[in-house]
Amino acid sequence: MIKSILLVGVGGQGTILAGKILTTALLQAGYDVKMSEIHGMSQRGGSVSTHVRYGCRVESPVIELGGADILVGFELMEAVRWLEYQKPGGIVIVNDYKINPMPVLSGQFSYPDNLLEVLQGHTKTVTVKAFDEAVALGDARAMNTLLLGAAVERIGLSDIDWDDVIGECVKPAFVDLNRRALAKGRELAKEI
Repeated sequence: MIKSILLVGVGGQGTILAGKILTTALLQAGYDVKMSEIHGMSQRGGSVSTHVRYGCRVESPVIELGGADILVGFELMEAVRWLEYQKPGGIVIVNDYKINPMPVLSGQFSYPDNLLEVLQGHTKTVTVKAFDEAVALGDARAMNTLLLGAAVERIGLSDIDWDDVIGECVKPAFVDLNRRALAKGRELAKEI
């Protein structure tokens, strides 16, 4: 059986690193894994998505509409934007965090205030205040690994040596922070 995980956010949020950590871990666990990244205008705050599919044999790295078992939204609007990729009965793990896109910053539009309700009305939603939790750990940039930790717990990938994988994928100066962030994300997912 193939599982599909879609990580979505805004450029600079670390969706690609989270995908790399997840892919490395799944490969070490013996799965066939395919990963695909779509950057868009990521360096300018645009949409970024990382598709990760794993199982016994995976043919395509791209998740089709309605095919994601888990949708991990690093930013609220991006989670809603990619919701059509969510599989019926799947789970959305969303960071309760807003990044204003250019049309909002320029005053042309306002950021919708009901996005969390939209998600909760559509599918099972696990809400994580990953930015606040990462700041409490010492660095807001760890919110990507914290969200990955919540996803790992919900998927049931607890038999993987995540500390080892983080040591392999993350720059040495940030290994300890990211290990703590992943553990905190897993802890939060158990509580919710």
